[in-house]
Amino acid sequence: MKKIIKTVGALALTAVIAGIPAVSVSAKERSYTYNYDYWGDVQDSPDFYTVTRVYTASDLGLDVNFKSPEGMFIQGDMVYICDTGNNRIVQLQRTGTEQFEIYRIFDQIKGGTDVKNLSGPTDIAVSEEGDIYICDKGNARILKLDSDLNYLLQFDLPVDSTVNPDSTFQPSKLVVDTAGRVYCIATSINQGLCKYEADGTFSGFVGATPVTYDWMDYIWKKFATQEQRQRMVSFVPTAYDNIYMDQEGFIYACAGGQDENDLDSGAADAVRKLNLMGSDILVQNGEYPVYGDLYWGEGGGFEGPSWFTDVTVLENDIYVCLDKNRGRLFGYDDQGKTVFCFGGNGNMDGYFRLPTAIDHMGHDLFVLDSLDCSMTLFTPTEFGELVYDAIEQFDEGDYNTSGESWRQVMELDGNYDLAYIGIGRSLLRQERYREAMDYFELKYDDENYSKAYKQYRKEWVEDHIVIIVIVILVLFLVPLSIGRIKEIKHEIDIADIFRT
Repeated sequence: MKKIIKTVGALALTAVIAGIPAVSVSAKERSYTYNYDYWGDVQDSPDFYTVTRVYTASDLGLDVNFKSPEGMFIQGDMVYICDTGNNRIVQLQRTGTEQFEIYRIFDQIKGGTDVKNLSGPTDIAVSEEGDIYICDKGNARILKLDSDLNYLLQFDLPVDSTVNPDSTFQPSKLVVDTAGRVYCIATSINQGLCKYEADGTFSGFVGATPVTYDWMDYIWKKFATQEQRQRMVSFVPTAYDNIYMDQEGFIYACAGGQDENDLDSGAADAVRKLNLMGSDILVQNGEYPVYGDLYWGEGGGFEGPSWFTDVTVLENDIYVCLDKNRGRLFGYDDQGKTVFCFGGNGNMDGYFRLPTAIDHMGHDLFVLDSLDCSMTLFTPTEFGELVYDAIEQFDEGDYNTSGESWRQVMELDGNYDLAYIGIGRSLLRQERYREAMDYFELKYDDENYSKAYKQYRKEWVEDHIVIIVIVILVLFLVPLSIGRIKEIKHEIDIADIFRT
């Protein structure tokens, strides 16, 4: 039954994304952004982002076209692109809203005892001090360079009893914390993230995903022969696809290709937020789990759930996941509620053939397409900026202004659930509890409604405490007085009887 519902929902979603029948209407005149309401229905939404421009190598002034680019990193006004197929890193500097200049291109390393040219670089990270870390996958190493590209050290295959010393080290993605520790994803290593200290020493694995398995397979393995066991799927953690470190040092890790039944049941997560201990602390207070599209119908050669291949986290704690299955972007707030969904597969601006990396500069989003060999720049629309303003104003403690911004959002989209909840939260912080309850009730936000009701009840009791005390006293003293009067009357009646 659930699969039927998902198929029907997928058809509805396709209709929303596709728009009204093909007429001579440009993509800019209609929305391709959508959201989900409390009931899980697809709601068309004003565009949250608009395509500023799609850049190819020639647009950026490069003589050689990109070839299967896989990684991207942004720091300040610098954009680093791993041009994997061409064994090089392209560093761009943003000089205007749409303007980029080539800062440098490098494929060679200076110094070191075993210097090699870059071979198939898949990811890059730059520390606050300017040191550059590169997943030099073809050379089976992670490089650490200074800002002038001088060799400092390298990180090699982890030395651990669970890792075959004869296997080839294939680092694919990495992040670096403020202490210079490196966390990387390596192909064929599924114990979690490989963690290295600043001096290059391997210090263990962190953040392995929970192992999921079918009980029937588990029982069958107990009775199967050695040969049969070797042919069966092992119960091992799922390997991550990509990682991102936010400004607070938490690692967001996405694992695509999860089993749809595991996603539905909550046994698997498409995105995890890892603390220093490797524990998942991602908040998911939304009506639906954080795994992209709710409906997974088949069509156009695409089927199954969203496949998150990368994630980036804005300074306002909005995190955006990139779905390479259907070429879409999903934004979530710090509570796990959906902020926006948009994108698709295709050759038009704002659509993708094989998106592989996403990063941000301020509120702007950059998406790298490996198959189209291009970089797309998205900038927020008026609607998107209003939502961001409302969220950031609330975080800064300006609750009244945040509420006004959410009201403007609601005027643009009356079906946008976060606007109602946002107004309710701003009223709650302004201690206007009764009004807040009305907005939470409209969008079935039980948790926040309970918070507002608790405070409203407390406030009501404090305002009516005198009346409450009087009523209690009356209810207590009146029966007591009536009883005492009856007792006195009874004694008088008895005395009268004895006199007579």
